[in-house]
Amino acid sequence: MATSWGAEPPIGNSSCESVACMKTILINADDPESSEYAKGRSEAQQVDPSRCPGGGTCPVKAGESSARARTPRKRAPAKEHRSGQRLVVQYIVPCMNSYGLCIVDNFLGHKIGDKVLQEVKALHLSDKFQDGELASQKSGSTKAIRGDKILWVEGNEQGCENIGYLLSRMDKLIMYADGKLGNYKIRGRHKAMVACYPGNGTGYVRHVDNPNGDGRCITCIYYLNKDWDSKLHGGILRIFPEGKSYVADVEPIFDRLLFFWSDRRNPHEVQPSYATRYAMTVWYFDAEERAEAKKKFRNLTDAGKTEAALHED
Repeated sequence: MATSWGAEPPIGNSSCESVACMKTILINADDPESSEYAKGRSEAQQVDPSRCPGGGTCPVKAGESSARARTPRKRAPAKEHRSGQRLVVQYIVPCMNSYGLCIVDNFLGHKIGDKVLQEVKALHLSDKFQDGELASQKSGSTKAIRGDKILWVEGNEQGCENIGYLLSRMDKLIMYADGKLGNYKIRGRHKAMVACYPGNGTGYVRHVDNPNGDGRCITCIYYLNKDWDSKLHGGILRIFPEGKSYVADVEPIFDRLLFFWSDRRNPHEVQPSYATRYAMTVWYFDAEERAEAKKKFRNLTDAGKTEAALHED
């Protein structure tokens, strides 16, 4: 589906607008402590806490800044588009190019984020969610691989006004980043997938979103979980960047936005969740790869129809 670039919304702040600060979620995969998230420390923390440009120290862990390490919240410029462009050019693009992922905390702010959460909870109560599916699904095997319930939304449905606003915010950042993220030409995206892990210890085993060139180039996830404690609730998204000695553990905390490459560079898993865990995922398409994928699908479909016709009496 084509993106709809709406009016420019106010842009939130990341917890620390510095590429160096992304190191706070990267854990050495060979470190025996890395299996215990509470003890996991990044290489940057072990060596020297990085300073954020414009003052302030990077938070000790993504989304958890101490009084000493807190970065002052910046006031949005008079022209709001400049804030969004700066966030993209100075933070999101460098993080994606350096690490293949990027976190933006406090994306919508508590008030609007809470409205999105209430809409998602209302959708969940509507009993419209279905079991998450697999691209190559085998009967009876799905729940052992992924345990979420999902619902696809456009953002223009009744009762989804704030979800639509969130999607327009995501779209605006991607619009600013277009042409700066590798060779991708981003011209569209999928519907949003609202997902709920019911808190019964289910997760999603290690997988790749786009292993076979279906056009998806950027995965964008917005988390909606207040007071989330990963030591108690689990539910961490662990990313295994290809060819790296570290993993990235992302806590699904409220009002957090995550970007990462959708292809084989970023295998990832959702670890078992022991509390209700909400997230909303959008996949953005590279125009050329998407067109090629559609062409291959049409060719396969036409070939199947031809073969069926040949076997008719």
